[in-house]
Amino acid sequence: MTEFSRRRFLKNVAKTGMALAAAPLIVPASVLGRGGAVAPSERIVLGAIGIGGRGSYVLGCFLEEEDVQFVAICDVKEARRKAVKERADQKYGNTDCATSRDLHELLGRNDVDAVLIATGPNWHALASIMAAKAGKDVYCEKPCTKTIMESLALAATFRRTGRIFQGGMQRRSLPNFEFAAELALRGKLGQLQSVHAHPGGLHTGISGWPAPEPEPPKDVADWDLYLGPAAWRPFSQGLMARGGSFEKGGGLVGGGCLEWGSHCVDLCQWACDADRTAPVEYWPEGGQLHARYASGVKLIVRNEGWLPNIGSCPARYEGTTGWVETGDSGDIITSSPALLAGRRAKSSGYPANLHVRNFLDCVKSRGQTRVNAEVACQSHIACHAANIALFLNRKLNFDPVKNVFIGDDEANRLRSEALREPWRI
Repeated sequence: MTEFSRRRFLKNVAKTGMALAAAPLIVPASVLGRGGAVAPSERIVLGAIGIGGRGSYVLGCFLEEEDVQFVAICDVKEARRKAVKERADQKYGNTDCATSRDLHELLGRNDVDAVLIATGPNWHALASIMAAKAGKDVYCEKPCTKTIMESLALAATFRRTGRIFQGGMQRRSLPNFEFAAELALRGKLGQLQSVHAHPGGLHTGISGWPAPEPEPPKDVADWDLYLGPAAWRPFSQGLMARGGSFEKGGGLVGGGCLEWGSHCVDLCQWACDADRTAPVEYWPEGGQLHARYASGVKLIVRNEGWLPNIGSCPARYEGTTGWVETGDSGDIITSSPALLAGRRAKSSGYPANLHVRNFLDCVKSRGQTRVNAEVACQSHIACHAANIALFLNRKLNFDPVKNVFIGDDEANRLRSEALREPWRI
């Protein structure tokens, strides 16, 4: 037997190491981000909570981005979980997309950087707050909150945690709406006098108490988790099929201008440079909702009187020397053709791609999104306060610093609502 000394062993190890060091190390180009691929270190790992009709569309916008890796879907409905998993697995050519019924499981994953929240509105604020506390950045569909106090809690949580938030008011990222807002912000219309928003209906109330129906197994559709923090009511296939739209208008008050208002009032807030405040007076008048900012600019929320063929979600801004109106048609109508100088090519519809891209860029840069939590907070407060004035059918004075109605205990009680056990903000 040949003697194998310690010295000989070390010499052989040294030779082997030198040979390995001299050999080329082959690394796939995709790992380095070459050939159009995004390096793994640059990818944003995404999960989704509650993906129905609207959520499915927005998820598609995320999946189109090369720097997104979608890994997990959480939904109370088994059919939706399976559909989203199949979509993701087909895109990536594997079976890796995880599914869960309870959002705690998804939020507990250390590899998830951000979440898309597209549940019913009853869950939007609480799920966003839970995600931020779990260290996730959030893209949340609108309306983002149900009450004034939820709005304040949302902003406070993202301010405290330093997470990135993007409210799903995607028109802030569309060229025609941006151009119209810039006309107002840059004084091209003279001194701004009034801003006009479309509410998509003005009414108050809640969805009521449906007749009880047999409840499905939790694995098929978890009614208790579907309700979440909302008040309990018997199972209703009709309510569940609507994707959580019951009480969409906002908490105890309901209806009003919150659904479309979270788009249109938000656009008006933008145009009059009110992203850090809200109007100080609110009152219903002539089938419309009126409000006034401390600056003197008037907000008018109305269904009628819009220009023909302007499209859905219209907004209009009027100043002392001119006006502008635009909507989802992509058209920009102004009081003078000169105001249209410098406008970009027309882009109709309301795609979310640019808004999603803005969110992803801010996740990487840690900068503020177009509809960050502070912006979303104030836009929603304006809608909630207007709804309360409509519900009480009287003029209300509001302090946007203390976020209370002045001298009106009944209105102040409507700033919040109790959450169902065991949920807490």
